[in-house]
Amino acid sequence: MPLSEYEQRVLDDLERDLGADPKLKSAMTRPRRTVGRLVTALLGVVVGLGVVLAGVMTKVWIIGIGGFALMITIVLWALLGPSGSGRRAAKGSAKGAIKGPAKGRQGFMTRLEERFERRREQGDV
Repeated sequence: MPLSEYEQRVLDDLERDLGADPKLKSAMTRPRRTVGRLVTALLGVVVGLGVVLAGVMTKVWIIGIGGFALMITIVLWALLGPSGSGRRAAKGSAKGAIKGPAKGRQGFMTRLEERFERRREQGDV
């Protein structure tokens, strides 16, 4: 079911406002992983696969389970661990206090509420 003209306008306004919010953009962008972390993860997966194969060849199932656990652990470490740029950003934010919006600027929610009130007064809502 297609959106009405009003709904499309509201959606466009929300997309424009969300794209202009620097705090939201920085919170939603994921830091890139370092090449060293990815190479280490790849080597860890290869070693874990070798351990799984060794467990299959020797018919000792606990070795195979250990190799599989090693592969899962190293992949999770590579994907979920902090990246190099994340650590630098955390150090930089610890130096200064978090500041609110400047006196001359309004926050996103304030602008959104004002726009909604204007539309309601005009009878669009």
